Amino acid sequence: MSVPVGQMIAVLRHVAVQRLRGNGRYPLVLMLEPLFRCNLACGGCGKIQHPTEILRSHLSPERCLAAVDECGAPIVSIPGGEPLLHPQIVEIVEGIVARRKYLYLCTNAIKLEEMLPRFRPSPYLAFSVHLDGLREEHDHAVCREGVFDTAVAAIRAARHAGFRVTTNSTLFSDADPKRYRRFFDEAMALGVEGMMISPGYSYARAPDQDHFLSRRRSHAVFRRILDAAPARWKFNQSPVFLEFLKGDWELECRPWGTPTYNLFGWQRPCYLLDEGYAASFRELMEETDWDRYGRASGNPKCGDCMVHCGYEPAAVEATFGSLGGLLATARLMLFGPPARRDGGDAVPLPSPALQLQPNGLPSLPVIDRVA
Repeated sequence: MSVPVGQMIAVLRHVAVQRLRGNGRYPLVLMLEPLFRCNLACGGCGKIQHPTEILRSHLSPERCLAAVDECGAPIVSIPGGEPLLHPQIVEIVEGIVARRKYLYLCTNAIKLEEMLPRFRPSPYLAFSVHLDGLREEHDHAVCREGVFDTAVAAIRAARHAGFRVTTNSTLFSDADPKRYRRFFDEAMALGVEGMMISPGYSYARAPDQDHFLSRRRSHAVFRRILDAAPARWKFNQSPVFLEFLKGDWELECRPWGTPTYNLFGWQRPCYLLDEGYAASFRELMEETDWDRYGRASGNPKCGDCMVHCGYEPAAVEATFGSLGGLLATARLMLFGPPARRDGGDAVPLPSPALQLQPNGLPSLPVIDRVA
């Protein structure tokens, strides 16, 4: 795992404060979308399918910073669209950094190198560059040749200028595990701080609906990629979440952990599903019927979803919700995941099955074994 110590402390402090206040549901990462406009038209993305008048609009810095303050999460992610197309993105970034929030600005990096002089390196700011594999896979995913080379050049320039850089990769049904292992080697050779990976989610608006991963297929792909992962690979994600991707740790979605704010307000219930909007963060948290979402709910829209924005908060809950969870996570960090038996199932690893009490607080964990 490659997460700044300061960020880990900020998250741990935030979790502790929320639990002391008796809050069973609280945000960890604010997904702040200041615009939907983009300079790419990726087949697996539904964001740019909005009407033209919406794509021409963007949130003001004042609205963005008000949402950051209202939410109170220690981490802010700015996805898109392409955030670097926002005419006041520098002002937004500076306002978030001034609040000492850990900020990940997600970008396809087409404009990153030319805009680097407008930003100042900070331990609170990281550019999260979208790379969906090696040159062939990435350019195919974004539907334009040459984007991979542009992104790699921008990563090198950003690192040379002293900026924190991570990558984020979305895997689809045609993902070749061998090619992805090679890609991870090349990404680390670029000097990135860490990598983030996630299976693609079936956006209803996305033009390409044929290559999203089922849950069963996700487990198979991620096992082949992540088993016996070399120590040089650094992921900007919880080791518990990586085990979940492989099917070796049970988690249940926590959509309230990554609330989304965009042009329409606070999106219900999460960044991926669009089922209405709340006028305030408090309304989102208190008036959303959270029991309708997540795999355990039986909602067919959630059945195959394993995306980080729902399950990373669950991984944090599993880690810090009990002594057992903390010890199991420490074991993963120090020694890696258990070896598989004759190439089959993993050796069972204790995982805390956190359940919510009627008051919304996690109960004492039951340690069970996941095959």
